[in-house]
Amino acid sequence: MTPLLFVFDIEASLRFYCDILGFTLKTRANYWAWIERDAVDLMLNTLYDPDQQPDKPDLTRAATHEDVTLYFGCPDVDAAYEYLVTQGIAVKKPHVAPYGMKQLYLKDPDGFGLCFQWKVQ
Repeated sequence: MTPLLFVFDIEASLRFYCDILGFTLKTRANYWAWIERDAVDLMLNTLYDPDQQPDKPDLTRAATHEDVTLYFGCPDVDAAYEYLVTQGIAVKKPHVAPYGMKQLYLKDPDGFGLCFQWKVQ
């Protein structure tokens, strides 16, 4: 499965996912991109046609992203946390969920939830 996220600014999203999270660009066509990392695929598409894009994101639309979280397997959640902090990403320290997963939650530039997690040994 390859999720598709509609984003406000595809260039900002590509910088976040590729430059910070380490995804690589697989395919690109104008306002759409397919990226991958470690056999994880993700597609990004601009929400607006270029001539219809507002100056800033609609915050009410981003609020609806609370019901979307992408979970990534991450063997070293603590190292991911330290790295993200050095990149200036606002992120809370990892915690262990009641079901035994160490988890690190953050938001992408459009407010979509991301969780890096690994089972506690």
